[in-house]
Amino acid sequence: MSLRLRPLDDASVSAWDAFVASQPEATFFHRAAWRGIIERSFGHSTHYMLAEQDGAIVGILPLARMRTRLFGDALISTPFCVYGGPVAVDAAVATALEEHARDLLKKTGADHLEFRQRDAVYPGWPERPPLHYTFRKAITGDAEADMKAIPRKQRAMVRKGIQNGLTSISNSDTDMLHRVYAESVHNLGTPVFPRKYFRELAQAFPGEHDVTTILQGDTPVASVLNFHFRDEVLPYYGGGTTLARKVAGNDFMYWEVMRRAGAERGARIYDFGRSKSGTGAFDFKKNWGFEAAPLHYSYQLKPGGTLSEHNPSNPKYQMMIKAWRKLPLPVANLLGPPIVRGLG
Repeated sequence: MSLRLRPLDDASVSAWDAFVASQPEATFFHRAAWRGIIERSFGHSTHYMLAEQDGAIVGILPLARMRTRLFGDALISTPFCVYGGPVAVDAAVATALEEHARDLLKKTGADHLEFRQRDAVYPGWPERPPLHYTFRKAITGDAEADMKAIPRKQRAMVRKGIQNGLTSISNSDTDMLHRVYAESVHNLGTPVFPRKYFRELAQAFPGEHDVTTILQGDTPVASVLNFHFRDEVLPYYGGGTTLARKVAGNDFMYWEVMRRAGAERGARIYDFGRSKSGTGAFDFKKNWGFEAAPLHYSYQLKPGGTLSEHNPSNPKYQMMIKAWRKLPLPVANLLGPPIVRGLG
């Protein structure tokens, strides 16, 4: 039967997600719900394409166009997500989806097209210089065994949090998460996501997320939004207050995510997400005994187009980070969301 490409419509969402679930190389970030999340939270146009053969889905390509004055114009699979790119049952379907993406690059006039491959460079495409790395590790679900698998120095930090009387709760309170997260990213000199984005994520994945919040007494000191996919847990958006550093709140939080996901949800893979090399987050994850694996972000440029680069080690960004930290938190929370929509 001939291959047919068509845009994703609402009637095909369930079939799209069933295809994602059936393909080992597909990830949580290939789920169809990201289309609406990106549109509603950030105002970006999306181009989710599926390939059909004999009435069955045989390939998918989630794409969104990030077009902002500050950060350029790009087609990305998928912005605000660490993984992406086409998923196809064979090379012929993959080629058809690739050709569609190239045609869309010409049609839209975007500067570049990017596939965020996790495990391999997209065949025949240039790869960005290695910058982002992912951290994934097997867990057992046995708290004692998983604790012993943490390197000694990091294990001591987790135990410090326990000794400081920290406790954890698990719920869907994204507003509490946002309050903690906003303070955390402000201290790092980074614009904050809008509160509605976290609410959208919770609503889109009702059984596939939770929020782990760490308390000292009744005071939240750290909080993280986790995604659950297959047998994986992905702590994705998280941070801690200034107090969290003193009481090992972040260390205890990520342990509680691991412990709860393994025991309560049967998770067997802990995906620590991506971090840029040369950052504190990168070093923190290595301290847990995770090995850094480079992410293969492949791209195509339009004639004369350039790649956007948002690297915090860039001296220009260092100046911006220092200035952002000096803003009062309410001002940073007001100015951050319009800026961060271009930093996916």
